[in-house]
Amino acid sequence: MGAAALLSLPYVDEHTTVVAADAEVVWGALGEVLDRSFGGGRAAAYARLVGCADRTASGTRPLGLGSTIPGFRVASAVPGTELVLIGRHHFSTYALLFRLDEAGPGRTRLRAETRARFPGPAGALYGRLLMTTGGHALGVRHLLTAVRRVGDTAETRRQERWGTP
Repeated sequence: MGAAALLSLPYVDEHTTVVAADAEVVWGALGEVLDRSFGGGRAAAYARLVGCADRTASGTRPLGLGSTIPGFRVASAVPGTELVLIGRHHFSTYALLFRLDEAGPGRTRLRAETRARFPGPAGALYGRLLMTTGGHALGVRHLLTAVRRVGDTAETRRQERWGTP
């Protein structure tokens, strides 16, 4: 999926958190959390159930162009700046864009934007269930909270080891 195709996917939502760490630390935390969250058997089983194109974890770590986790493939990876995950299955074609921006000294804003298309009657039902139950929003917020915790902890350890920058 090229950039034009990605941008043609309908906007779904965006969630944001601020991490008390620089972008490099947040980037590492994001990769760690994504691998941990999607690397287990439940994510792989769900990916098989709905017919995801990418069903296993593969490729470089930290996540780089072409790397996969169940349900997603890395379409773009600009360390410390942007990570774009794309995917498709029987009911949807989707993208999850993570953007990192400075939010003040030693702080990084992490935004997660979702874009998706739910084609056909089954896709429309799937999309309605996903969005109206709050499951999607809860999942994305959970990911961002986990990244914030890992990033905050990593930054604290870095400062303890090397001193406050």
